[in-house]
Amino acid sequence: MSPAAGRPVAVHQFLPALNPHDATGTHTLKLREVLQQAGWRSEIFAEAVHDDLAAEAYKHWTYPEHAAEGDVAVYQFTTSSAVAPFLAERGLPIILDFHNFTSPQLFAGWEPGNVTRAAQAEEDLALLAPEALLGLARSAYSERSLRRAGCRRTAVTPVLADYARVTAEPDARVAAELQARRGRDGGADILFVGRVVPSKAQHELVKALWTYRRLYDPAARLHLVGGTSSYAYSKSLNDFAEDLGLAGAVRLPGEVSDPALAAYYAQADVFLSLSVHEGFGVPLVEAMMAGLPIVARGEGAGAVSQTVGDAALVLESGDPAYVAAALHRVCTDDALRKTLADNGRRRAADLQGERVARRFVDAIAGVVGQP
Repeated sequence: MSPAAGRPVAVHQFLPALNPHDATGTHTLKLREVLQQAGWRSEIFAEAVHDDLAAEAYKHWTYPEHAAEGDVAVYQFTTSSAVAPFLAERGLPIILDFHNFTSPQLFAGWEPGNVTRAAQAEEDLALLAPEALLGLARSAYSERSLRRAGCRRTAVTPVLADYARVTAEPDARVAAELQARRGRDGGADILFVGRVVPSKAQHELVKALWTYRRLYDPAARLHLVGGTSSYAYSKSLNDFAEDLGLAGAVRLPGEVSDPALAAYYAQADVFLSLSVHEGFGVPLVEAMMAGLPIVARGEGAGAVSQTVGDAALVLESGDPAYVAAALHRVCTDDALRKTLADNGRRRAADLQGERVARRFVDAIAGVVGQP
């Protein structure tokens, strides 16, 4: 029985990996709650499941033990995975929940394994998109990618995220450390949150910091918060900062706890993004939630300008002197800071909550019927 002809027994989610403190993992868990509250049965099946979430999901290959007539699969598409051919072979009606992925070219020269994996992700998308009932994209930018891959019906649905974590009680130790450094040295604290990988262009942030310190603020610091899947790039980034005399001014704390992340957002003066590829940009919304002014590359950066709207100083160039001038303006113009912060809070409110959950329910019900 096709979903359009009757009522699906369940709308199950499938994904490559379910991890804690991960945008896709958080989105998947929240979407399961949305689906269940709407009236669908829904379980999670993943190729890999983190030990901390072992009770939340099944391994994908156990799905036949749970299968029932009329099941629909929502595939959280983030990268290549054995889950894609697994679903294709079973002929399940599929909804692609598309988070975009980094193109192979952006890993070239750094991580051969990631180049191969990204190329396979392109093949997986080409395999699933033409047959998908629906493609759910995080942005109009990602929606165009789905259309090019052959997805015939699409909708834009912002990510489901735990944005409240950045406004919760900050880690007192991290906050005190950041405050002590500012009190001792002065200078602005510039923040970027995201994986340390070439597509996030942290090396461009280091260039911008060097220029900003030379032209405006000799004591400014840069905090690059996030884990890495590209160790060659991460090592080169550290070496680059040291070569520029910025070893003490560029901090890479890695992946941090939610309270520590809240401390970084609370203590920062500006959020700076020069990423060259964003399918949405959860940290951009986190910065808006925290009332932090944003300076971001817009041209050629994917969905950045679509995500921030009027809540950021969006740049047409990543030239270090141009970026440094923008940072100086945001850090010294109180009226501009207030405008960006106010716009950011309003924009963040539009990208979360019941309205976003309703968009998922309506879009899915439009192709599989009401629960």
